[in-house]
Amino acid sequence: MADLILSLVTILLALPLVYFSALNLNNIFAILLLIAITIPTIYAMLKGAPFVPTPMKRAEKIVKMAKIKKGQVVYDIGCGDGRFVYIAANKYGAKAIGIELSPLVYLLALIRKLFWRSKAHIKYGDFALYNLKNADIIFCYLLPDTLKKLQPMIDKKIKKGTIIYSYAFQIPNWKLIHTEDRDKESNFAPVFVYQKI
Repeated sequence: MADLILSLVTILLALPLVYFSALNLNNIFAILLLIAITIPTIYAMLKGAPFVPTPMKRAEKIVKMAKIKKGQVVYDIGCGDGRFVYIAANKYGAKAIGIELSPLVYLLALIRKLFWRSKAHIKYGDFALYNLKNADIIFCYLLPDTLKKLQPMIDKKIKKGTIIYSYAFQIPNWKLIHTEDRDKESNFAPVFVYQKI
């Protein structure tokens, strides 16, 4: 319920911005603002995945499964509202970094950070451009096509021993080390766990 309320508040805060930017099409600032919000949001949806938050109970279970030790470096690529990194930082003392490409979702993550009072970092941008060499654990919830493209890039950018948790979809060509089956009672998707060898 809290997720729904926070999402609605963010949308309500963003609506006046979009409304006023579309109100006067002769205003170059308004047009640039509309483009600045719309293009990256569409690009983020096409490149990674649309914003579909992992249910909080499932996110908490996945982070618990990771057995994070204090000080470990944790990334969430395509972090959405930041729930994985906030849990990892707040409950387990991880150095947690979320990367998000959609401007509106990035804004939502920053707002949630205030509510969580988290030390996790949320970065705006394309995770493909970030160096993930120091990652101990990576979380992702991305579409199959994105995961297929992501796999060779991650192979080059992470160290041996890095563990990757993929919610809902498998990463092709990688050997699974563990699968957490679909939770039929709650209708939670499965979790696929990989380790860089």
